[in-house]
Amino acid sequence: MGLNQQRSLAGKVLFITGASRGIGLAIALRAARDGASVAVIGKTNEPHPKLEGTVHSACAAIEAAGGHALPCVADIRDEAAVGNAVRATAERFGGIDILVNNASAISLTPTASTPMKRFDLMHSVNVRGTFLCSQQCLPWLEKSNNPHILTLSPPPELRAEWFSGHLAYTLAKYGMSLCTLGLSRELAPKGIAANSLWPRTMIATAAVANLLGGDAAIRHCRKPEIVADAAHAILTEPSREFTGRFCIDEDILRAQGVTDFKPYAVDPSVEPGLDLFVS
Repeated sequence: MGLNQQRSLAGKVLFITGASRGIGLAIALRAARDGASVAVIGKTNEPHPKLEGTVHSACAAIEAAGGHALPCVADIRDEAAVGNAVRATAERFGGIDILVNNASAISLTPTASTPMKRFDLMHSVNVRGTFLCSQQCLPWLEKSNNPHILTLSPPPELRAEWFSGHLAYTLAKYGMSLCTLGLSRELAPKGIAANSLWPRTMIATAAVANLLGGDAAIRHCRKPEIVADAAHAILTEPSREFTGRFCIDEDILRAQGVTDFKPYAVDPSVEPGLDLFVS
């Protein structure tokens, strides 16, 4: 990937799950600055006491950034709801060029203290949701001139330390990565790219704020914009040439010529902490 400042998502249509906040919203806003159209897929229709943002506030931000937006209140575990959101997006914007599988459930609990309800939730959202959204978007991606599926999931390395301590979560996230692996080969003849993207460091999201250490942990995070900039670089690559990759945000941006990552830091005075699945 070479440095090319002219690459743009202008005119593209993105279908982004979990786009009401965090990384999903950051990716949407980066695309919106190019003039892209974004379907915001999320469950948050009304303001939530612990979660910032709704599909409607996200759409307002996308429009303010220069893009076009469609709010789609949908649970990606629901086949009918996803199908309706895909049809609504295609009807509103004329098609779908890019699917971003960002929505994910997390519970970093050891085996003995992981309720099966939580196990099922993570697998239903992370694996089933990724598979379902990919499946439902395929007919439209096949019509695009540079179609991409980008999934927010880690490199699937079979290392015991990545499974120990949070087995259920790792199984669910690796399931997303295996979707990338399989889809990249299956869809190559159709010119549809399938890649995964994962942050090198912790990212300041609701998961970190609410589950992984609160304000103290947030200080050691980077902003979601680093993942959004890396996603933009991937999604503007030729889909027939750049596929089947398990990308790390910092590596992608270094290949784009970025050398200073301090602007992405929540607190530039401290070192960012490594994310899970990265060493």
